[in-house]
Amino acid sequence: MAMDFAPLGAFLDSLIDRGIPGVDAAVMRGHEVLYRHQAGWRDREAGEKMRGDELYFMYSCSKPVTVTAAMQQFERGRFLLNDPLYEYLPEFRDMLVKDADGNLLKAKRPILVKHLFSMTAGFNYDLRSPSVEAMKAETRGRCPTRELARAIAKEPLSFEPGAHWQYSLCHDVLAALVEVVSGERFCDYVKAHIFDPLGMTRSAFHMTPGSEGEFAAQYRYSDERRAAERIPLGAEHILGPEHDSGGAGVISCVDDYARFVDAMACGGVGATGERVLSEAAIGLMRENQLGEVQMRDFNWGQMAGYGYGLGVRTAIDRAAGGVMSPVGEFGWGGAAGAYVMIDPINRLSVFYAQHMLNNMEPYVHPRIRNIVYGCL
Repeated sequence: MAMDFAPLGAFLDSLIDRGIPGVDAAVMRGHEVLYRHQAGWRDREAGEKMRGDELYFMYSCSKPVTVTAAMQQFERGRFLLNDPLYEYLPEFRDMLVKDADGNLLKAKRPILVKHLFSMTAGFNYDLRSPSVEAMKAETRGRCPTRELARAIAKEPLSFEPGAHWQYSLCHDVLAALVEVVSGERFCDYVKAHIFDPLGMTRSAFHMTPGSEGEFAAQYRYSDERRAAERIPLGAEHILGPEHDSGGAGVISCVDDYARFVDAMACGGVGATGERVLSEAAIGLMRENQLGEVQMRDFNWGQMAGYGYGLGVRTAIDRAAGGVMSPVGEFGWGGAAGAYVMIDPINRLSVFYAQHMLNNMEPYVHPRIRNIVYGCL
């Protein structure tokens, strides 16, 4: 039976009427592009339509890249997942935990490396904490990745390491761990070991001078006005020119990022023939890491039927989520609406991009996933 992607195209087109200025998506299987479609505006105010070559801030779609970089180091034996984090980042040796009454107590157990991957270390997502603000001043706004980790270590944990799941700066600390064990600055490491091998020539961690015109205009949806409002080009999660944010720092385009998700769907081997990760490491990434208590914390509506693996959501219960993809399908999303779906069983991958904060993710992402499987 022939594939019919007309329903996916119709859905993507409909998102413009819902208020998303511009969208772009790629579906790949086994290194072959099955479908590619853009709709709407690259720059609505200038009347420029989407072309398909736009750059975007990936925001949290940076996380699967960061986790892949860290897993490369893991499979080279540079650390074990059950190692205490302080063996590599000594500032995390003696952590304080804030209890329900606001008292600071010494943590009973150490942060383990695996807690960084699984968002269970006890960190929060406060990039304006006193310690981070002090680091910004001390580094005169440079904010090196390694110094951010030291600043995060000075703030109390929200809970005992491993006790709960909380979305946080874990993957920014993971980037610092990669720097220490690899001996390379994080952005340089990712370029050499992921972007270059996969032919991701337009992907980077920081805007280059004159690149502004290559970006899709950025918007934020106003619930009050029921309309997308233009906002300045930039990402507040990137603190300075030396902050290679593992959680939110990647800049990419659909063609490039689709190469990455395709490689992950194809056992870690890209269309270039280069391997960036072993099939065994990808298998471990998509194993649910959360226990019963942590699963209650991981309660976002669009994540029904999913657990959380090593830095990615992972499908664990098709019935609970109304999920058409198989158990073990994995990925993540980004604050401006990008969506990653990776299905190693069918060597299938989807990457969808938009550039609008307050992004309608609970509406858009599950529908894209189910429509793609319907089209196949």
